[in-house]
Amino acid sequence: MHKIVQTEKAPQAIGPYSQGVVASGSFIFTAGQIPLDPVSGTFAEGGIAEQTHRVLKNLSAVLEAAGSSMRKVVKTTVFLQNLEDFAAMNAVYAEYFKENPPARSTVQVAKLPRGALVEIEVVALLEP
Repeated sequence: MHKIVQTEKAPQAIGPYSQGVVASGSFIFTAGQIPLDPVSGTFAEGGIAEQTHRVLKNLSAVLEAAGSSMRKVVKTTVFLQNLEDFAAMNAVYAEYFKENPPARSTVQVAKLPRGALVEIEVVALLEP
């Protein structure tokens, strides 16, 4: 059994997917988030650091709507348009996962939706 997660505090889906899915009542699997502002629909101003902040704020909103939080994240996948941006992305990422960071995979991809520099998806536990 699963439940679809939808919040207006994160960008609306721009295709046939859900912002997140709660599975078996124990986990939330999020869609990949790109650096869209949920109110204006525009990209975060600046480079990889600003885009990473926006992506992680979007993910936090989806998790909260599902009854979870960033501290319950167990796995992330980071997609970078350019692996040269890894250090700058990682510095911002570390601000959101200070203690007990989740497992992570980071890959360079040829292209991301709407020309984003970064996209991140997470798997998190639901709050007890």
